[in-house]
Amino acid sequence: MRGLGSTRHQPGGLRFGYGTNGLVDLRLDDILLLLAELGYDGVGLTLDHMHLDPLAPPGELAARVRHIARRLDETGLSVVVETGARYVLDARRKHRPTLLDPDHDARAARTGLLHTAVRIAGDIGARVVHCFSGPAPHDTSEERAWERLAESIRPVLARAQAADVALAVEPEPGHLLEDLSGFHRLHKLLGEPEGLGLTLDIGHCQCLEPSPPEECVRQAAPWLRHVQIEDMRRGVHEHLPIGEGEIDFPGVLAALREIAFGGLVSVELPRHSHAGPQYAATSLDSLRAALAPR
Repeated sequence: MRGLGSTRHQPGGLRFGYGTNGLVDLRLDDILLLLAELGYDGVGLTLDHMHLDPLAPPGELAARVRHIARRLDETGLSVVVETGARYVLDARRKHRPTLLDPDHDARAARTGLLHTAVRIAGDIGARVVHCFSGPAPHDTSEERAWERLAESIRPVLARAQAADVALAVEPEPGHLLEDLSGFHRLHKLLGEPEGLGLTLDIGHCQCLEPSPPEECVRQAAPWLRHVQIEDMRRGVHEHLPIGEGEIDFPGVLAALREIAFGGLVSVELPRHSHAGPQYAATSLDSLRAALAPR
């Protein structure tokens, strides 16, 4: 089975992936085989209990990581490690704790997850680890929240740089860092390190950025390490299948080709696992159609 991905080349040089958080009802081995057979170039691997549990006992985790590395090699899929699992750290509070939590030990749980993600990335050949800030706590000033975010990110960034892995922060609607201006604020607070990259979610751009998504791609180009893609409507943070929202996908993909983006462009449909294989197939068809000359 080695090299299933060796003949997959999307028009224009772009590389498409699909996020495992949109395939939570499938075993990870089955996901990798499905994506390879459909013609995807890679996978956005969310660390979570059903696919790769970052909190598993060390020996169990190490064995699982070795197995996944072999399967990625056999299928020829590239991989980005994502850390957006809803309840991986707290079974009752979505995405908590965060890098902004007032409690030091709680913040340490999140940074610990990111340190584990960096180590896993190195072991499975991922060049990018994704993360996010979390919402600002109500009892924390904005200035202090940004300082805390920089303090929390700094040691993770150092570990990522030592492992030759890019740490790519995602602007997330409703979070402290929710847009491109927020990324630039964090980048400046950290001293503009080369190792801090950006995960750009195209739907989030449509949702709240002042510029259209294709222009956001151009603005983000120097820092862009990973792209998540789905449809969305202005002002509504709801991930939609391609074609059900307002995004100009030919324009977005043309902008990605224009900047010669070489990372993964991963479909992000976390609420569509009920029909995940179907959406994986139709999403790739839609993206390929959007690449066709107009």
